[in-house]
Amino acid sequence: MDQQVFDDYLKKRYWDQINYYEVKAGQNQQIYRYLQWALIILAALTPALIEFNLNELIGDGFGHLATLTSVIVVILTAALKTFKYQENWINYRTTCEALKKEKFLYDAGLSDYQQSDDRQAQFVDRVIDT
Repeated sequence: MDQQVFDDYLKKRYWDQINYYEVKAGQNQQIYRYLQWALIILAALTPALIEFNLNELIGDGFGHLATLTSVIVVILTAALKTFKYQENWINYRTTCEALKKEKFLYDAGLSDYQQSDDRQAQFVDRVIDT
C-alpha cells in the first residue's frame, strides 16, 4: 500500500471512526447516568410519598404524586431496557479502545505486524474487522 493512500485512510476513515465511537460512548454514558440517577431518586421517593400521605397533609392533588413518580419509574426502567444505553456505551468504548490499540501495535511493529510484508494493508484489514 502506498504511504499517501495509507495517510489518507488514517485521516479520512480511521480517525473519524475513533472520534465517532468516543462521542457515541460519551453520549450513551451520559444518558444512562442521568436516567439511572432519576430512577434511583424517584424509586426512593415513591414509598416516602405514600407513607406521608400528602393528600391528608396538604390537600387534594398532591396525593397523586406517589402514583406519578411510580409511573415515571416504570417509564424510565422501560427506556433503559429498550434503548440499552449502558450496553451501547460499553460497546462503543470497547470498539474505540480496540481501534486505538491496533494503532499502537502498528506503530510499535508488534504482534502480527512484526513479520508482515505489508503492515499498512494489514492495519487497514484489521481495523475493518474491528
